[in-house]
Amino acid sequence: MKNKMYAVLYPIIWIYMKIFHPWKAVGVENIPEGPALICGNHTTLGDPLYVVCCMGSRRQTHVMAKAEIMKWPVIGFLLKKAGIIGVNRGKSDMAAAKECLRVLKKGEKLLMFPEGTRVKEGEASEVQTGAAMFATRTGTPLVPVYISQKKRRFHRTTVVFGQPYHPEFEGRKPSAGDYQRIADDLLARVKALGEQAA
Repeated sequence: MKNKMYAVLYPIIWIYMKIFHPWKAVGVENIPEGPALICGNHTTLGDPLYVVCCMGSRRQTHVMAKAEIMKWPVIGFLLKKAGIIGVNRGKSDMAAAKECLRVLKKGEKLLMFPEGTRVKEGEASEVQTGAAMFATRTGTPLVPVYISQKKRRFHRTTVVFGQPYHPEFEGRKPSAGDYQRIADDLLARVKALGEQAA
């Protein structure tokens, strides 16, 4: 079912981005129909907007965002109505995790950033295992996406979507080690797409 608030906000965001922060989408055809976990690198606050604009209005997408944003007056209310999921970072947010699982089980798309926070070029980061857990528990494919780190107003930013895939693991259920291995592999796939964004 389409989210009405998402449909209202999308063209406003699209026009703003098209004027001030245009984009070049590569590999959009890799985004599957039905549920998908779109996972990318994260360097600026506007990264979710680039991805959402590249995906088009037809592919409505839930986005994981830090809970602080959801507390902003008016904006937080509108984002929540549009299906944005606020998550408390630095601790286990079970309510947010359950909402993400619910979204995927309903056959919808979810955008998240496995590093958990913005990471500037050259900085070291630790990948979180949430995407690995969501994908294996719901059978949802992972779609790596790379967003060019260097962004300039009025200049195109390239966004590259990789091939969707299902993470593999041994046994009936993945272990903590499996989750970490899947998460590390996902981040490696994201970074590898950077070659196509040059």
